[in-house]
Amino acid sequence: MIALCDSMVGDHPARPVFVLSNDPAAKGLERAAARGIPTASVDHRPFGSDRAAFEAELAMLLDAARPDIVCLAGFMRVLTAGFVERYAGRMLNIHPSLLPKYKGLNTHAWALEAGDREAGCSVHVVTPELDDGPILGRARVSIASGETPETLAAKVLIQEHRLYPAVLRRFVDGETGLLEMS
Repeated sequence: MIALCDSMVGDHPARPVFVLSNDPAAKGLERAAARGIPTASVDHRPFGSDRAAFEAELAMLLDAARPDIVCLAGFMRVLTAGFVERYAGRMLNIHPSLLPKYKGLNTHAWALEAGDREAGCSVHVVTPELDDGPILGRARVSIASGETPETLAAKVLIQEHRLYPAVLRRFVDGETGLLEMS
């Protein structure tokens, strides 16, 4: 999230207007605030299984900030179709796999267990189906012999910090074709 915010300077056509987290202790909130970006958090835990109430609180805060685009980065909650449809066509997500492979969690372990020779990350438009929207960009890394989920995650994270800002810039400019990076 910070790499994405830090990219939105100079001639970048977007600016961060708000950082919202479901974790009140997220370090990104402090880092965003230090950059002058307004922040808030909505802890999902007190809502229990009442996802509608949790998402209503999220939507109230997001709508007050009036973002043109909502960028999910490190937001590890599955959003309902109603919430996603509220921001249809203008919500992006970064996912640590080469979609459509390995939707959901544990993507690095899945790639290693499958014997894949490469892994990576994808930026996609968020739709009601988990990690299933149109893919806007992918970045690839080679999987080395002896790789662990942790070492692979570290390699992929470097690519995430390159890919998401590049895709966001293109998306803001109206470009929705697939960007492939390696």
